[in-house]
Formats: sequence, C-alpha cells, structure tokens
Amino acid sequence: MTKEQFIQGISNGDIKTLSKAITLAESSIASKQELALQIIEHFGPQKNTFRIGITGSPGVGKSTFIEAVGSRMAGNKKEKIAVLSIDPSSAISQGSILGDKTRMNQLSSLENVYIRPSASGNQLGGIAKNTRMAMLLCEAAGYTTIIIESVGVGQSETEISKLTDLFVLLLNPGGGDELQGIKRGIMEMADIVVVNKHDGDQKRLAEITAKEYSLALHLKLKNKNSWTPKVLVSSSLYLTGIDSFLEKCSDFNNHIHDQWKKVVRKEQMKYWTKKNIEYLLMSKIDGYEEQINQDIDSGILPERSARNILE
Repeated sequence: MTKEQFIQGISNGDIKTLSKAITLAESSIASKQELALQIIEHFGPQKNTFRIGITGSPGVGKSTFIEAVGSRMAGNKKEKIAVLSIDPSSAISQGSILGDKTRMNQLSSLENVYIRPSASGNQLGGIAKNTRMAMLLCEAAGYTTIIIESVGVGQSETEISKLTDLFVLLLNPGGGDELQGIKRGIMEMADIVVVNKHDGDQKRLAEITAKEYSLALHLKLKNKNSWTPKVLVSSSLYLTGIDSFLEKCSDFNNHIHDQWKKVVRKEQMKYWTKKNIEYLLMSKIDGYEEQINQDIDSGILPERSARNILE
C-alpha cells in the first residue's frame, strides 16, 4: 500500500488499514517505520483524546477489568475506544501468545471498539517499543479513548505513565499493607488504585486492602496534576465498582484542563525522544562486536572499553 492509500483508509476509519499501519510501526525494518512516521505526521497531534494506562501484577485481572470498563464506555456510541494490549514475550524464543484479546470477546465484537494485541519484545517497563506510535495511529483513526494495558509489572515499572493522561493501578486483595502503599515506585505514580476481585471469599479482604492503601496514599504528596489519588474496589466478574471507576475517570479528565494536558504531553514527547535516541544507539552495538572481543582478550575493563568505543 502507498502512503496515500494508508492515509485514505485511516481517514475512513478502515480497521484493516489501521492494523496494517500499526504493523508498519512495529516493524524492525527502517523503511517501514519511516512510512508509519510519515502517516502519523500527516495527521498531526489529536487534542481531544483521553489516554488511560492500566497496569498491575500478573493475574490481577487486567484484561477482564478492561472488558468490563470498555463495554460500559462503548455504550455511548459517540465514543470510539481503542485498546492496546501488551503481551509478554519469551526471553528464550522471543515469541508471544498474544492472548489478551481472547479474554475480551464481548468487547472485541463491538463496532466502536478496536483491540490490538502486541508483543513486548525485549522491551522493559511494561509496554512495547512502538506502543506510542500505535497509539498515535489509533488517535488519527478517530479513536477518542485509548486504553493501554501493560504486561504484568512490579513496583519499579512505570513507563506506561510516560504515555498516558490517567494512570490506573490494579491490585489483588491482600496485595500489601499500609507500608507497601507508601513505598516509592509505581504507587506514587498512580492516579487511581483499584483493588480488583471484590467478590466471593475475597470481598472482605479487598475492602481491608483498599482501606489500608487509602490511608497510605494520604501520606504522600499530591501528584503533579494536583489530583488526590482515589482508591476503589471492583469486581470484573459481577461488574460492581465499574460505574464508580468511570465516574472517577470522568472527574480526572475534567480536573486536568487542556493546558495541563498539553504541557504533560510535551514532557512525555521529550522522554520518548531520548528513549528513541537510546534505541538507535543500541542498534549500532553489533557493529562494535569485533572491537569488544579484542578489548576483552586484551584484559581491558568493560567500563574502559565502552568509553574507548564511544570516544
């Protein structure tokens, strides 16, 4: 397909064209990535979009929660929702199941919803290398709400906050105590904390966990956006707490005015500029393999070898 065909298809809301454009963005071939960049540059930045990042530990129920939330949001036919789901890749084979979409059968059947699973590759931080480009392409295609689901992450993996307006952290019942809640890392980045699986035998435990985290979060400084983090409970299985969550999302979106969003997204763009410089430098490392082997055989320290190569 030509650049003009991609632009025409995306302008018309054609899902197949959008998917092919995202495949270009995810490609390791420079010419294909260049074409994806040209397509994005044609459309320019989309202002009236809302980006939601959802993360949590493996098994916390992210996909089921997103299906419950997305299905409720999609009830408003004026909304177009894109879900970018990041699936972990094998450190051995580099393969990925890309199975998150199978957990969203109901959501994926809706006309105003687009779901795109992607592999994380060797990227750390919970997202894929070119998730940002995929997000921009979805916005160009007219999707007003972008939900990004990270891989299962731990305390220090917060890169998804560099992509989104609203950062949501899902927790399991019994997922920590008050001390856990005031630790630095992912907790201090969250705008909304949701204790999921508030049902069955875990209902009482979920309420205790939410209370402990709520008390802990009152001890930390407000986020840069002057928003006080909210702690909720939910059950994706019984669809309880979903309306409360959407209400808080709406409150947050109203709280952050357009000027704040513009400033923060500019800061995020600076971060991704530096990140892409890192990617490009890392891609050149293989060219120094011979020099590295020579330095090691000569007994040169790795730290000294690296400095000599860069100089």
